[in-house]
Amino acid sequence: MSDLTWTERPEIDPDRPDELVLDFSGEVHRIGTDETFVIGRGGDLDIDDNPYLHRRFLVLAHEGGLWWIANEGTRLSATLTDGDGLVQSRLAPGARLPLVFRRVILTFSAGPTTYEIDLITAGEDRFSGIDGVHQSSGQTTIGVTPMTKSQLLLVLALAEPVLRRAGTGAAEIPSSAAAAARLGWPLTKFNRKLDNVCEKLDRVGVRGLRGGRAGGAASNRRTALVEHAVATLMVTAEDLPMLDQEHADNEAAARGTGVRTTGTTAVGDGGRADAGNGRG
Repeated sequence: MSDLTWTERPEIDPDRPDELVLDFSGEVHRIGTDETFVIGRGGDLDIDDNPYLHRRFLVLAHEGGLWWIANEGTRLSATLTDGDGLVQSRLAPGARLPLVFRRVILTFSAGPTTYEIDLITAGEDRFSGIDGVHQSSGQTTIGVTPMTKSQLLLVLALAEPVLRRAGTGAAEIPSSAAAAARLGWPLTKFNRKLDNVCEKLDRVGVRGLRGGRAGGAASNRRTALVEHAVATLMVTAEDLPMLDQEHADNEAAARGTGVRTTGTTAVGDGGRADAGNGRG
């Protein structure tokens, strides 16, 4: 069943145009239409010994001319995003979806670890884009949740391990303390802004962001936030240099030797670049 190779992006074998190619961190599986493929702890794709992961979680099978993915787990959900990041679907326990794009990015989290898997088919996309979708009049698009620069920096710090990972694979989400240190922020500031971001996205229907700061609830909402942000391209690898700049600015401000700039406002040694009393 498996054809293990190490490539940046595997392609469909022309002699097997109906196959499904699965790529997880360079481990490539070529699945035939007469096969059923299980993702899980101990499945055909044995990801790792993560105790939070179902033994039989996601099942891939070919039926009616399409590849389908079913969630046979009881607790975990998965997210499917098209290769351009324009369409996203959530696969809840017991749900089943067809793979209608040539490339589908499959993401899910188990405990503190987030996984990303590429699913590639040779079939034609069943949906097409709309010309002019990127045109802007300068107004906020309905359905897009606006974020301040500091809120995006927070998301970026949490998503950094996922974004720095080359291709598919697994990455562990940092703790709030580690992400705050990466930015050069006090933990209290980070936690306040994390509350604001989660509340903002929860209001527009993003799942998994409710809960407090204690124990598993805090870890779960950080993971859900990163999964949503990466899948929707809220943050990308191109944004990562912002983290070093933010950390350098805050270190300079703390030493009293620099001027920190946030947005269009420059703040000197005695000022505060990001008002701590405001929301966001």
